[in-house]
Amino acid sequence: MSNIEKYTQAFCQAFDIDEETAKKLKFQDIPAWDSVGHMGLVAQLEEAFDIMLEPDDIVDLSSFEKGKEILAKYDITF
Repeated sequence: MSNIEKYTQAFCQAFDIDEETAKKLKFQDIPAWDSVGHMGLVAQLEEAFDIMLEPDDIVDLSSFEKGKEILAKYDITF
């Protein structure tokens, strides 16, 4: 599975949404992306890529696109 597939799947699983919705998603666009859902997404991403996100990066994770920028800091390419 490619990195973009793993990344998209993390969003889909965390929020029980389809891929098209995931790719446009921003924080609080859907009721599931609240503070609890946010931490669920973080857990999905950390598990998928075997990383530990820094607290500042967790706070900055505000959209599907922003998440890709953040993961680039951890040498994850898309």
